[in-house]
Amino acid sequence: MMKLLVYIVTLFVALQQSLYASMMDEPLITMLKVDKLERQDTPHNTRKWDAGFYAGYDLNKLYIYSEGEYTSDGLEKSRNEVLYSRALTPYWDLQMGLVHDKNANGSREWAEIGFMGLAPYYFETRAALMFNNKGNVGLHLVTEYELLITQKLILTPSLEANLYTKDDPELAIGKGLSSLEAGFRLRYEFIREFAPYIGVEWSKTFGKTHELDPQNDTHAVAGISFWF
Repeated sequence: MMKLLVYIVTLFVALQQSLYASMMDEPLITMLKVDKLERQDTPHNTRKWDAGFYAGYDLNKLYIYSEGEYTSDGLEKSRNEVLYSRALTPYWDLQMGLVHDKNANGSREWAEIGFMGLAPYYFETRAALMFNNKGNVGLHLVTEYELLITQKLILTPSLEANLYTKDDPELAIGKGLSSLEAGFRLRYEFIREFAPYIGVEWSKTFGKTHELDPQNDTHAVAGISFWF
């Protein structure tokens, strides 16, 4: 993993140097977007967040992602990512960087490479391969679609999947398809930058993951999303 990290850093520095002159004429763009800040109607009163921040230029950006949840029992799991993003086409970016996974029992660092963009039929999609020093390889896939009922009322179906090549009991993940989450969230944009929402989410774990962290739940959610 260290060799991959060195490659990522070297590539990042080379790209920044080669594009420095052209970027001098471009404005710096920044955005903080909180897609989910919600409470879920589960036996443990789960709170969940999903947020991202980026800073950069048209072609090159630095992304920071954070997602996770905690419960009334004090249990928490989270995934935090720091990624360099390079636009390849008007609709797709190549992303690479580091990921820190954490739960109540331990943590793992991963090197990541993947793509983010707009798939056909306007599905917003992220797909990433992750590699750690335990020889495990993971695939993280997230996709969602925004269906405009009115200009302010928007329904967002979403799907998230995680797959791994090895068991990792410390992180409560198993080989193969590890988990699936599917949801529908209906938000109302009082202004474009702020929207409360309600919805429903289904989550299920599989195989060894289900033995370590059994889930097969459907629950209501309520929260807010905002950006600036």
